[in-house]
Amino acid sequence: MNIYISGQGAFAVQVAEALLDKGHKITGAAAPRLRKGRSDEGDAMCWDRLRSWAYHRDIPWTDCAELRAGHVPDGVDVIIAAHSHAFLGRRTRARAGIATIGYHPSLLPLHRGRDAIRWTIRDGDKVTGGSVYHLTERTDAGPLAAQEHLLVPPGSTAQSLWREHLAPLGVRLLLRVVADLAAGRHIEVPQDEKLATWEPAMGAPPLFKPELIALPGSVRVDSSAWALHER
Repeated sequence: MNIYISGQGAFAVQVAEALLDKGHKITGAAAPRLRKGRSDEGDAMCWDRLRSWAYHRDIPWTDCAELRAGHVPDGVDVIIAAHSHAFLGRRTRARAGIATIGYHPSLLPLHRGRDAIRWTIRDGDKVTGGSVYHLTERTDAGPLAAQEHLLVPPGSTAQSLWREHLAPLGVRLLLRVVADLAAGRHIEVPQDEKLATWEPAMGAPPLFKPELIALPGSVRVDSSAWALHER
């Protein structure tokens, strides 16, 4: 399978490496220019990990702030969002021949939003999990392709829950769904909107939606999800 990955940090690299180990091909990557908190563009040590990973393998890289449909090469089967904070618009998603999927560290439709793990800890949830879903116009609201739950260990922090449990789960679930798609199994289970919850980001900017910037007059507000959608 030819795969384009949009993401950042260690998780995106773990997903990319796992896909390569399974015989898939990474045809391109979109990631931030720099790691969070870094500012020196000239220092490769400051680059986002996915950007650096792609550079050393001669894989085309695009700044996620600039990602458009034209950056996704021909022949891509699956686009994967792996810890991506940039919205993949309709035209970009359409570049995938089979599916565009993403991983969310919650049992969707619970805890939609970019700070799902921090809200899981804040709310004192005893059970959480991860979901792979098909990306749509509505943030974190597309049909589910795979989901698995886990118990929240006592004393967990958002960082430990992600690093020790939810990130490894995400890699496994994404590999499972890619294997399903490669075998012609296209699973889409609608999310139950009656159970949906959405929490705002804690101290972070709204989800970046690059395609919308170039489309004056094509943006509306969806108050049910606190998100901007393309028409």
